[in-house]
Amino acid sequence: MSTGMIIVIVLLVLAGFIVMTYNSLIALIEAVRNNQKQIDIQLDRRYKVFESLINVVKKYMDYEQTTLKDVVALRNTAQQAKANGDQQGRIDAENKISTIASNLNVVFEQYPDLKANQNCIQLQEEIVSTENKLAYAKQSYNDSIEHYNATKKSFFTAMIVGVFKGKLDFDYPYWQLSQDKVAEQENYTVKL
Repeated sequence: MSTGMIIVIVLLVLAGFIVMTYNSLIALIEAVRNNQKQIDIQLDRRYKVFESLINVVKKYMDYEQTTLKDVVALRNTAQQAKANGDQQGRIDAENKISTIASNLNVVFEQYPDLKANQNCIQLQEEIVSTENKLAYAKQSYNDSIEHYNATKKSFFTAMIVGVFKGKLDFDYPYWQLSQDKVAEQENYTVKL
């Protein structure tokens, strides 16, 4: 085999490796984006359930003085952050809504008529279900980011990412608990 032929074979193998690596990174980026869309679906679902809950609750409590008003304000903040491309601001606002959702039963305990309302009970169950689906979607999103980050930082792949930086190098923020929430959970004690 001639030296020219060996050089051609090496160049073809190298080109094949570059194309395969590029394509696999594009697939990982698309997986992250798809998982982000799944979170959007659950956030939209949660918002619609909250809207229905607000309409039921208006009959029983002073809407202006409830935490449900905060949900609307936080949802607007999250939507504005999304429109501005502020992913971390959006994550923070949506996480605050999740905190409110987790404390909703405590709010409803103060209103016996509301606790007995079948629509309200069903909507509370929907919120819990949606929060569970949202948590799963966030975990899938974080897993896909982790896989993407690990792949793009591997030795040979990092060189290809360096060449195609604008197409292959993205920093996706993880969905995670705020530092205040982490501290709260670390300091939590069971009181009997």
